[in-house]
Amino acid sequence: MRPNRLYVVVPCYNEEEVLPETSRRLREKLEGLIAAGQIAADSRVLFVNDGSKDRTWPIIRDLHGQSPLFSGVDLTRNRGHQNALLAGLMTAKNRADMVISMDADLQDDVDAIDAMVARYHEGFDVVYGVRSSRKKDTFFKRFTAEGFYRVMNALGAETVFNHADFRLLSKAALEGLSQFREVNLFLRGMVPLVGYASTTVEYERGERFAGESKYPLKKMLAFAMEGVTSLSTKPLRWITALGFLIFFVSIVMLITFIVQWAMGMTVAGWASVVCSVWAIGGLILLSLGVIGEYLGKIYLETKARPRFLIREILDKQD
Repeated sequence: MRPNRLYVVVPCYNEEEVLPETSRRLREKLEGLIAAGQIAADSRVLFVNDGSKDRTWPIIRDLHGQSPLFSGVDLTRNRGHQNALLAGLMTAKNRADMVISMDADLQDDVDAIDAMVARYHEGFDVVYGVRSSRKKDTFFKRFTAEGFYRVMNALGAETVFNHADFRLLSKAALEGLSQFREVNLFLRGMVPLVGYASTTVEYERGERFAGESKYPLKKMLAFAMEGVTSLSTKPLRWITALGFLIFFVSIVMLITFIVQWAMGMTVAGWASVVCSVWAIGGLILLSLGVIGEYLGKIYLETKARPRFLIREILDKQD
């Protein structure tokens, strides 16, 4: 029986500084696995160009011309990391038996690919790459990152703790993922919904090899909001609960004021009134904002616009 074909999908946005080193390490890794009989000789590294403004796509074209080991997908415009990743996964779906997704910056440990492939051969359809520790992170980075996963799970978006987008998916898992049609993508929460037998592989996350992070704090917060509103309705339920709580407090306050009036006691000052007006006004605006976020998601989903458009595919197996 022939070995299983592996595709390593790598989304790229302005990665010209790191691509030469990334391609070198992945080439060595795949050639080693091929020599060991762990994967098929026609396995590939599939770079996805997410509308880069630098020389990322020319570099991918050059790599493809130098070796059939490297393939490429060029999107028509920048669609964001999650859409670019999905484009690569769906392109590889009908070409591979298993697919590993990872970032181009080499923070994901290339050597962990061996353990992922081994878990696949043991019968697992989904293998999550999980950070073993965050010792290299600053306190602020560690606090916000771990808080991100805890808040996401608390709000109903099921995620794997300390897992980003470094994972292996079998062909069956990819077929299941392809049936999720939503436009608002949060793959870290969608993949667990697919089901199938899953496990984890721990690895030490390294420093970014070159270039700048594509996920500063502002984007991370937006990403968290995207995940929660795409996968959970808990915030809407919390608004309902908050409404009942405020109504209950108002009834208690009304009874208190009636009792004070009957006893001839006066209510001192306007401070409490002003504070109450501002607090309730703020809660109303916050609630409208959350509801508006969900309405915006519905608006985008009903349009059913394509999640990505591909300009060109480079793959010598075509």
